[in-house]
Amino acid sequence: MRKLKNNELKRLSVDGFKAAKKVPIIIILDNIRSLNNIGSVFRTSDAFLVEKIYLCGITATPPHKDIHKTALGSTETVEWEYVENTLDLVKKLKAKNVKICAIEQADNATMLNDFTPKEHTKYALVFGNEVKGVAQDVVSASDVVIEIPQFGTKHSLNISVSCGVIVWDVFNKLKTSNT
Repeated sequence: MRKLKNNELKRLSVDGFKAAKKVPIIIILDNIRSLNNIGSVFRTSDAFLVEKIYLCGITATPPHKDIHKTALGSTETVEWEYVENTLDLVKKLKAKNVKICAIEQADNATMLNDFTPKEHTKYALVFGNEVKGVAQDVVSASDVVIEIPQFGTKHSLNISVSCGVIVWDVFNKLKTSNT
């Protein structure tokens, strides 16, 4: 077995990515402080053909060198938009029949392994501030709260790690249900 070289990976071009059919996943970043976390979310979104990222509240927007450092160019491929108020965005998306999924630890949360996305449904995954999490008004307005099961002494994951875990899981379940 040998590692593949970059030119052997058969990656999409920027134009190819923009033309590709996207997975019905939207990501909402609710007041994310870390520019590196923002960049990592862009990179994960590119990897799994996420439809769009909404950057809300204090979440910084491209172009910024610290976002670019971890995004590695994915700010040029993944569609994004800044919206000041997360709750207003959630209400707007719900009116368009987008299912809002807050990624949070909450009473009556659905564990990720028990979450089954439905075909022909678009999902908005809301990731919250590194310290305070998803704002309570946004959690209350969500259709479901999804929690990542954790079994160690720590009960939180970095937002970029949470995003990778959740997006991969939902992407995989959606792709499996469409085959």
